[in-house]
Amino acid sequence: MISSLLFLHRGFQSAANVIHSPFRRLFSSLSGVETNTRIFESLTHDPWYNLATEEWIFRDLDPSFQTLFLWRNGPTVVIGRNQNPWKECHLQNMERDGVHLARRRSGGGAVYQDLGNTNFTFLSPRSGYSKERNMGIIINGLKKLGVTAECSGRNDILCEGKKISGSAFKLAHDRAFHHGTMLLSVDMSAMSKYLNPNKLKLESKGVKSVQARVMNLTELVPGLTHEAICETIRESFEEEYRQKTNVVMLGDVPENNPYYKELKDWDWRFGETPHFTYELETRFDWGMMDVHIESDQGVIIKCRIFSDSLFPDMIDVIANALVKKSFDADGIERAMKEAAFIVQSEDERTCIKDFEEWLKLTM
Repeated sequence: MISSLLFLHRGFQSAANVIHSPFRRLFSSLSGVETNTRIFESLTHDPWYNLATEEWIFRDLDPSFQTLFLWRNGPTVVIGRNQNPWKECHLQNMERDGVHLARRRSGGGAVYQDLGNTNFTFLSPRSGYSKERNMGIIINGLKKLGVTAECSGRNDILCEGKKISGSAFKLAHDRAFHHGTMLLSVDMSAMSKYLNPNKLKLESKGVKSVQARVMNLTELVPGLTHEAICETIRESFEEEYRQKTNVVMLGDVPENNPYYKELKDWDWRFGETPHFTYELETRFDWGMMDVHIESDQGVIIKCRIFSDSLFPDMIDVIANALVKKSFDADGIERAMKEAAFIVQSEDERTCIKDFEEWLKLTM
């Protein structure tokens, strides 16, 4: 049953204040009985809001409740905590098409999400946590739609041998966190456009592409919607815990909330990237460019360029200008603007513009 209550939390601090007895009174007043289950659904497609809500659930809510949170994002690539966005994503395509980049706090790989995804989050007391139980809730929810699914390995749910859901996990001393995504009608072409999966990982799975190993649920249930799958998962959750639970709808993006601000901040999304070396080369009409960039925490710390260009001083100016700039489109633009100001000829400035456009496209 969906509550008519709209639970707006402009700063999650205000919501956190109702964690204990006031929170129980809220649910008691809605249901007439005190329960130990909670269901939240998000009204927004803002990825940083939804990830911040997960952080609020994990850090601030009473873990003695079995909690389910259902949500979906607008077009977004979500990377794992320790992943490198420059290696996992085609950042230039994302920037061009308005696709967000988000970094979650849990591990796992990069995923593309849009409104064809449904995401689920479970919070449980550590002592009452069962990954199998959570997976069973999802599988039973799918069964209500006539879909037969099974667990595969530690993280995945398969239908007809193809992946339709993947999960990641996080544990603390008194609580356990399990979240995952389901493919309903995601734009499969976007995966190759925005994701850059490691070839060794794909080869280890015996497939040639991301699309080859995943499937949308609408291939099995044409017309399946986010609302329909949320309803069956809610029903499965209630059946598992034998309790009717009011659904609390969450909305209103909290611009001043510290969780939201941190997850949206460039330093978290890009600056958390470990030290790495980026090597690439191309040939222009005016010469070969063999570029070696070292980056740490999202900032270029060293750049060496090997080239047969007839403008050797320009090559040094470009390499020096890139150092200490953020390794993104804005940083490259600022560096090339500096370089263009330093060089002496229009021919060199034209070369710098060619290099800038190429480097941004390779990111």
